[in-house]
Amino acid sequence: MTPGLCAAYAGDSFVPDGVSAVASKLASRIGSLEERLRRLKHQKQRTEARTRFTAARRARREELRRKVLVGAIVLSRVEKGLLEESVLRGWLDGALERADDRALFGLGAP
Repeated sequence: MTPGLCAAYAGDSFVPDGVSAVASKLASRIGSLEERLRRLKHQKQRTEARTRFTAARRARREELRRKVLVGAIVLSRVEKGLLEESVLRGWLDGALERADDRALFGLGAP
């Protein structure tokens, strides 16, 4: 045996002691890096999900605002006499199907 090299046997191969310690350190390092990668991927998924949720909430809020503004404009036109109330009622009668929606505008069953 060469002085300074103690041998450990792995199967039929000769593995110097220093090599197995390095291999162990590398395996530990790889394991910790894989765990860090898993955590970072999870964090990225959460960030992307939060971004999608925020965008969807903003889109719903903008859609609601557009509907409220259009409704306010139409009602203002009816109040000013620029649009006949019968026209608006005709639109509502043709569009509203749910009983509670129809009752809100004083419309009978379809």
